[in-house]
Amino acid sequence: MKEFLIGDFATIKVVATDEIVRKIANVSGDDNPVHLDDHYAEQTTFKKRIAHGLFLLNGISKLLGTVLPGEGTILISQSFNYKLPVYIDDCIEIKVCVKDIKRAKNIYIINIVCTNQNEKVVLEGESIVKWEKQ
Repeated sequence: MKEFLIGDFATIKVVATDEIVRKIANVSGDDNPVHLDDHYAEQTTFKKRIAHGLFLLNGISKLLGTVLPGEGTILISQSFNYKLPVYIDDCIEIKVCVKDIKRAKNIYIINIVCTNQNEKVVLEGESIVKWEKQ
């Protein structure tokens, strides 16, 4: 089983497609028209449709649960700051990086940074996870 070190990181890219945003609305029940209706969104400060906050959280969960630390990861807590909206068709790079490790308890403190295709930070924060190594 791999042992992670402080500074280890992993990244994935995800695209906020119309199809994914509509699936999130369906699963979450959040059918706010700012996510689903172009005409409505044009009247907001965003001027066009934006993805749900859950879009980024889903990508973060995927990365933590499948790559770093990976299988056996149990979420303890998360704290995020949304910096900019994610618009439909934005390509987001999600990066998770090991900030600290409490080896005796298999606890990992993970920095999270999400950037758009223009290299602007759209979310930053931290997740604390327990890694139940197999």
